Amino acid sequence: MQTKKLGSQGITASQLGLGCMGMSEFYGTINDAESLDTLRRALDLGITFWDTADVYGPHLNEILLGKALKGIRQKITLATKFGIVRDPANPQKRGLNGTPEYVKTSCEASLKRLATDVIDLYYLHRADPSTPIEETVGAMAELVKAGKIRGIGLSEVSVSTIRKAHAVHPITAIQSEYSLWTREPEDGVLQVCKELGIAFVAYSPLGRGFLTGQFKTADDFEPNDYRRFSPRFQGENFQKNLDLVNKLEQLAKEKGCTTSQLALAWVLTQDDHIFPIPGTKRITYLEENAAALLIRFSKEELAAIESIAPKGIAAGQRYPEQMMQSLNG
Repeated sequence: MQTKKLGSQGITASQLGLGCMGMSEFYGTINDAESLDTLRRALDLGITFWDTADVYGPHLNEILLGKALKGIRQKITLATKFGIVRDPANPQKRGLNGTPEYVKTSCEASLKRLATDVIDLYYLHRADPSTPIEETVGAMAELVKAGKIRGIGLSEVSVSTIRKAHAVHPITAIQSEYSLWTREPEDGVLQVCKELGIAFVAYSPLGRGFLTGQFKTADDFEPNDYRRFSPRFQGENFQKNLDLVNKLEQLAKEKGCTTSQLALAWVLTQDDHIFPIPGTKRITYLEENAAALLIRFSKEELAAIESIAPKGIAAGQRYPEQMMQSLNG
């Protein structure tokens, strides 16, 4: 596993990370013991860039990672996020808060749950439209100065927001969804990240698991699985997207790899400043993802992938409408 510079503030991370969200919520049954085993196996494989957020659970995922980090904290590049606020009485109801006061109280709470003195990469999970980004990043810069965090990240933000934020304090990483069926970052975000020396962290590089080829009908998802309510997994969209995956599956067979390995290797191939963080709670899938690092494509193979999965190919929005509105487009 190669370790690379994450941005330009002296932080390093494994070229392949681990998204930990599904270990605590959203994707069906959770099992903390299994998740802890998976985290330990990730360390063995050199996957030491771990990603969480205070909203996952809420709070449960940070607590889980706090347990996993005992005795190994210095070996892990730890990322967490703040800014999405869930109503305790109704967890499905959410708001956004990027005020300087909330920045500081959220960081202290995350440090406690993660049982650590410093967070390597602290993200604003979603931009708060009622708070200028300069104010939010200014407060995050104070956390850097205080030694509470090492790097500042932003998630799902536009090129103009990145430039405004970077003018206040150097941004270490931008995190956005990026995969064969979500390619919006190619419309300027990837380019500005490279220009400014900012790492790009690709979440859901396997299309929320759909690009693995393991889901053939909507009934394959557990009743409490978030994907049942996501536009790309509903009605005609499901079948259209399944047709895409079936074509990729055939290409993967010809390549001698799994569909998920092909999809993940494609993301890794796009540029050196891109760090995919596929999420999983199972060792089997973790090991399968790690093997994607060994895959190399010829120009002809990349062209074949592009012909099957051109930009904009996915059917349906990537989030329900309410969640789409929280994106900083």
